[in-house]
Amino acid sequence: MQKDISLKVSPSDASDLELIKKHACEQEQIVPERIHSLRIIRRSTDARQRQVWINLTVRLFIDEDAPDTVPYKPTHYPDVSDAPQAVVVGAGPGGLFASLRLIELGVRPILLERGKEVMERLKDIMLIKKEQKINPESNYCFGEGGAGAFSDGKLYTRSKKRGSVEKILNVFCQHGASDSILVDAHPHIGTNKLPLIVKNLREQIKASGGMVHFSTRVDSLIIENNEVKGVETNTGEKFFGPVILATGHSARDIYYMLDRQNVKIEAKGLAVGVRIEHPSHLIDQIQYHNPEGRGEYLPAAEYSFVVQAKERGVYSFCMCPGGFIVPAASSEEQLVVNGMSPANRGSKWSNSGVVVQVNPGDFPEYDKFGALSLLKFQEDIEHRAWVEGGCKQTAPAQRMYDFVNKKVSESLPSTSYTPGVVSSPLHEWLPTYVTSRLREAFIEVGKKQKGYLTNDALLHAVESRTSSPVRVVRNRETLEHEEMAGLYPCGEGAGYAGGIVSAAMDGENCAEALAEKLTGIKIRS
Repeated sequence: MQKDISLKVSPSDASDLELIKKHACEQEQIVPERIHSLRIIRRSTDARQRQVWINLTVRLFIDEDAPDTVPYKPTHYPDVSDAPQAVVVGAGPGGLFASLRLIELGVRPILLERGKEVMERLKDIMLIKKEQKINPESNYCFGEGGAGAFSDGKLYTRSKKRGSVEKILNVFCQHGASDSILVDAHPHIGTNKLPLIVKNLREQIKASGGMVHFSTRVDSLIIENNEVKGVETNTGEKFFGPVILATGHSARDIYYMLDRQNVKIEAKGLAVGVRIEHPSHLIDQIQYHNPEGRGEYLPAAEYSFVVQAKERGVYSFCMCPGGFIVPAASSEEQLVVNGMSPANRGSKWSNSGVVVQVNPGDFPEYDKFGALSLLKFQEDIEHRAWVEGGCKQTAPAQRMYDFVNKKVSESLPSTSYTPGVVSSPLHEWLPTYVTSRLREAFIEVGKKQKGYLTNDALLHAVESRTSSPVRVVRNRETLEHEEMAGLYPCGEGAGYAGGIVSAAMDGENCAEALAEKLTGIKIRS
């Protein structure tokens, strides 16, 4: 007999299967000999009170052995070498999972990626850190795996109605991820482990008959009678078939291309602010209500918050416990910061974006750019950060308490940001619209979380790639572009996702919509 039960245990007990079994026996009034095996199928940390608890859902195998199977549900990928083909633009999570789903449905994906394969990408990323040189086609944003490959690998999403989160996590496990992501409430793979998994996803696409082209940038759509027939690339090649456009939120040239080709787009709200870094031990003390920090059995602590300041949302974004801040610009004369964590979340710093919601019309001077208004705003603020950083990837920075009190920092604490930081009056040159709201939020959060508002914390500018500033409009039912048949805007770059899992689910949804039209077979309910 199998039985799922809920347990609430201490962190130390949660680390020992024998102690978990003991708690299960006591709760269910079963002698230990009857439990042949047990599996943890859900795990979360409850740190709301001074006593931290681990909540577990445990599957007990009573009077029977556990089945000898893998913990994930594998997906079968057929050979589609001779199947009808579709073009997928972008090898981030949206494009990769769209390609895999197309294969499941009997369609051959032709996957085009402007950047390099994931392992080659690592070399260009190291050049940004060491020499502050940015390859505009291979960086933290562009290349196989997309922005997610080198920005932490967090798999938590609130977008659970958009598709099967379980399916996405199972596919990751099938291609090399730890099965812990099926258990943890906030699953995380880690920047150091994602590249191999991304490579395995690509090899699966190729093994099933799909094609993958690197260093192949799409420069224009092939349009006939308001229908997209394919794409033209920088290599001079043309690829034909319906197109899933999954280019990510930093491919600004794509937005300019769509505007130039009269493909309907619209301005979309985003969020702008800073990335703030605290000592990891301090965040552990605050979140776990313990001056000793997290101790031996708890993970590096996370935090999140949303506050209202001057009738606009201010919130933490992409919190990276035990992580690093990285340079995430995608071309010269830009400065953008982002965060990441390795699998062990073991660095001495914890960082998070803290950003202010910005909507079309908030900066009237950009209204003249129409659908590209917030893209232009984003470009300008990133260029200003580059100038303030000394016209290189050195980040302008300010201690947190100094920022709140409008004071230039005379010295700066150590930081994980390897290109270095320079003291800068962020309160002066960032838009007042943003700084005034950040200041209110820091004060409010500091009152609720004692120790958060401190000069031991360092603000890095600028955090601006939170989401796409443009939406590529599509039909809600068919997922095709509103005016261009054969074009399926997908994922973060099209304005319909935010994060690895939601982008992957959107990729699957677009693949299903495309396959339905291409094959005439009903797939979606």
